[in-house]
Amino acid sequence: MQKSDWNIYLNKEFSAAYFVKLRSVLLEEKSNFIVYPPENTIFNAFNITSFAATKVVILGQDPYHGEAQAHGLSFSVLEGVKIPPSLKNIFKELNTDLGLPIPKSGNLSSWAKQGVLLLNATLTVRKGEPNSHQKLGWEIFTDAVIKTISAHKKGVVFLLWGKFAQQKADLIDSNKHFVLKAAHPSPFSAHNGFFGCKHFSKTNELLKKQGLKEIDWEVTNNN
Repeated sequence: MQKSDWNIYLNKEFSAAYFVKLRSVLLEEKSNFIVYPPENTIFNAFNITSFAATKVVILGQDPYHGEAQAHGLSFSVLEGVKIPPSLKNIFKELNTDLGLPIPKSGNLSSWAKQGVLLLNATLTVRKGEPNSHQKLGWEIFTDAVIKTISAHKKGVVFLLWGKFAQQKADLIDSNKHFVLKAAHPSPFSAHNGFFGCKHFSKTNELLKKQGLKEIDWEVTNNN
């Protein structure tokens, strides 16, 4: 993680026994497998979205496991990469909710730069093996991130899509923050409550009521 205000709150995690072990396991993984995302982008969510700027959290499960897809932001892919099915459905909901055009780029860096923390619960994965780095220790770290936001900030909008993300609701003080839940945007579940959730307009309404700048959800090719 680059120098940022996150380190004030998370430094103790980096020196904790579980994280020291996680680092060791990742070194071994990288010697035997291809691991995504590239090492210099693992903490992209924190490098782009400072703690102070964070006003929305979109929680994913783990990084994309295909070549050149993952770059440290949940649901996001780099320029020129084919847009994955879940992200396609996110864009469909954006179009229905806010009337925004369907983007040609899947790079969500523009959201991150506006204070949307695009956080995966697990920050690495083996090539071609989804969920392969679960239970290595990443979840302890990202749970600590959610608890830190809950404890030290106020009025953050958490978008929890799908059962996995919704299990994290217990880590969030709902008296201080806003928790919006919907089905996961994957093709298997989007029709069961993601489509029509209007989370993007609802998020902006909640930010506006607090006197905060709304998110410009339009995704352009120049992120």
